[in-house]
Order: sequence, then C-alpha cells, then structure tokens
Amino acid sequence: MLGEVTHALFNNAIFMKYGLLGLFFNGMFSSFIPIPTEITISALLLSGTNILDVFLVLVVGSTIGGYIAYYIGYNGRLLKKLRKTPEKKQEQKSINIMTKYGWFTVIFFSPWIPILGDVVSIVAGTKKYNIVKYSIAMTTGKTVKAVAIVFFGVHFIHWLVHVLH
Repeated sequence: MLGEVTHALFNNAIFMKYGLLGLFFNGMFSSFIPIPTEITISALLLSGTNILDVFLVLVVGSTIGGYIAYYIGYNGRLLKKLRKTPEKKQEQKSINIMTKYGWFTVIFFSPWIPILGDVVSIVAGTKKYNIVKYSIAMTTGKTVKAVAIVFFGVHFIHWLVHVLH
C-alpha cells in the first residue's frame, strides 16, 4: 500500500508534464506563497532529471521569487492591490525576530521557516531593508537550502527505492 501511494504521488503527471519549468515556478512562488518545493524536486529526481539542473533551477527560481516578495513589500501600492498584506500579528512577529536576531540572519534562515519565512521578504521590502544586504542574505540562504534539499532528496529517493524493491 505504501508503495502504491508513493508511486502515485511521485508519478503525478503535473510534475512530469512541466518538469524543470514547473520547478522554476514552484520555487519562485514558494518565496511568497507557502507551496513546498520538495515534492516537485523528488518527482524530478525520480524521473532521472540531472541533479545539477534541479539545483540550479531551484536556486534561480527561488531567488527571483525572493526579489518579487521584496518588491511586493517595497511597493506598498502593489501590496494593497494584491491584498497580500501580512497579518499585523505575523508582520510584528517578523519584525521582532529580525530586530532580536538581526535582519541578515533572519533573511538567511527565512527559507527554512514555513509561512513566517514567506512574510520575511515582504516585510524586508516594506521596511526598505538595504537591497545589497538583502540580496546577499537571501541568495545565500536559498542556495544553502537548495543544496540541502537536493542532497537529502537524492539520498531519500535512493533509500525509498531500496526499501520499496
């Protein structure tokens, strides 16, 4: 039964249909909307897609998404038009964490924090955080996360294939 569920999940036609382009958009949107990239990555790796291609597409898509999220926050009118304004509670929590631990640290670690991490880049844009510092922290954080996800994804898939056969 576990094998059937796993097979159905990882052989979902949508992942195979859009391939790396689907991963690019998944990575981009996941920077400001909580959409996990792990399933797309796993499906691509299972289908035999080159590991380096998966890594590069994920980093580029996620980084572009980080800049979009920053811009959404930076351009207050766009934020209101999209009605993606962070709830006051989430925004204040993000600001408190950023103040306590430092903006650079939080932006670096934000890709790992579900939902709150999606708000961090928008709040950084809202607060007009220095774009150079933001770029360094965000790009480094997303690259480190991509290395971890792809590396562990490959090992998990090898383990899963071994267990199921």
